[in-house]
Amino acid sequence: MVKKITGQEVKNYIDSRKNLLLIEALPEKYYSEVHIPGAIQMDYKEVDLKADKLPEEKDQMIVVYCASFECQNSIITARQLDSLGYTNVYEYAEGKQDWLEAGFPVETSK
Repeated sequence: MVKKITGQEVKNYIDSRKNLLLIEALPEKYYSEVHIPGAIQMDYKEVDLKADKLPEEKDQMIVVYCASFECQNSIITARQLDSLGYTNVYEYAEGKQDWLEAGFPVETSK
């Protein structure tokens, strides 16, 4: 079952250096422009192709986000991870727009 998480909670986990996998569920070009620090890019069409980037431990915390609340990529990707047996999957539904509006740090791949 996919659980919900807020941007502030994600930031708190990052700041406390918790073992967390962040996945941006948007195409590469959007990820390259700006993403949450430490996130990897894996949209729902790529979960099977990039499965080697997923943790072996099925109970590791995974947070999936996309562009904004209206974007459905994060929930689709999170449900795919859930169906693969990952038991600690969260969706940050408000996504990158919320993160940017909060003024939290970002990275680029350019």
